[in-house]
Amino acid sequence: MKNKTLAVWLTFLLGPLGIHRFYLFGFSNKLGWVLPIPTALGWYGLQRAFEFGQDDVLSWILIPLIGFTFAGCALNAIVYGLMAPEKWHSKFNAGVASSDQADTSNWLTIFGVAAALLMGTTILMASIVFSFQRYFEHQIEEAKAISQGTDRATEIQNSK
Repeated sequence: MKNKTLAVWLTFLLGPLGIHRFYLFGFSNKLGWVLPIPTALGWYGLQRAFEFGQDDVLSWILIPLIGFTFAGCALNAIVYGLMAPEKWHSKFNAGVASSDQADTSNWLTIFGVAAALLMGTTILMASIVFSFQRYFEHQIEEAKAISQGTDRATEIQNSK
């Protein structure tokens, strides 16, 4: 019998590694095996940022992957936590008799949902802000380079 509280906390804490998918759907679940890939790429982006600084273009492309993966798993934890007991049991405990299905929601489930909402929202907004900030800083640098190149060409023409 799958426990809703355990599923919420696994999804929130270990979701980016796919552990919750293995708990709920078994080891044959493809998404459980795919989830660690964007997590690892985002982690690699963080390591590149520490090593090469924030001006490393590859790192600012990879870092949001880990944030979006965490945010998506937090959203999934919220969905699991707020799922009606009947729907939860029909989806994840279909083979269990209805007399054996105790209500799986408790205060730990609610705290898990609240933590997922708080951290998921924070991580999602930080990932979006980081992405847009790096993108616009890159655009400004490109515009400055074009502007300086054009000004230099004008100076050369005027000196002739």
